Amino acid sequence: MALVPYEESAEMGLQKFHKPLATFSFANHTIQIRQDWRQLGVAVMVWDAAVVLSTYLEMGAVELRGRSAVELGAGTGLVGIVAALLGAQVTITDRKVALEFLKSNVEANLPLHIQPRAVVKELTWGQNLGSFSPGEFDLILGADIIYLEETFTDLLQTLAHLCGSHSVILLACRIRYERDNNFLAMLERQFSVSKVHYDPEKDVHVYKAQKRNQREGL
Repeated sequence: MALVPYEESAEMGLQKFHKPLATFSFANHTIQIRQDWRQLGVAVMVWDAAVVLSTYLEMGAVELRGRSAVELGAGTGLVGIVAALLGAQVTITDRKVALEFLKSNVEANLPLHIQPRAVVKELTWGQNLGSFSPGEFDLILGADIIYLEETFTDLLQTLAHLCGSHSVILLACRIRYERDNNFLAMLERQFSVSKVHYDPEKDVHVYKAQKRNQREGL
């Protein structure tokens, strides 16, 4: 997620994000996510897309146990934490400025015996991709990461690098503006894309993408 601090005038409608802790129940664990929007803006609040994607993972729609996963633009880390609790080996990524905050949430919410399954690592889309092996992950996760049009090209480059012949991408988002549909059209030029879940209460879609001409991997 982009690190965009909110100004005081933008507070209206964000009251639920002002709480310092957001509490959830996933994978038979109570998860308490620390939020600090005044410090790092939208990157350190739990958005509905993260909750919906975490719920989708908990539903068992994809196999996680023993699989490798990476979360992009992790923000608070909720999705990566849930994936680790469900048995995946997870690399949880965001920009450098958010890593300390992200790591604190991961460590606070994973039991000691599960913490080795989760690694927090810097990733700015489109930069230094050589620190990740091409196609090294079974599952690539992203919640509410497609809302800044200026990041689309870098995000697509990153997805193409991380995605192998066996990989599955899961992106959860609201379709708010025409630019969101534009991103999906850009994604479909490189990947086979389908909508696999929709939460009508939160108005969040989950899309599955795989490199074209590959067998279903998960």
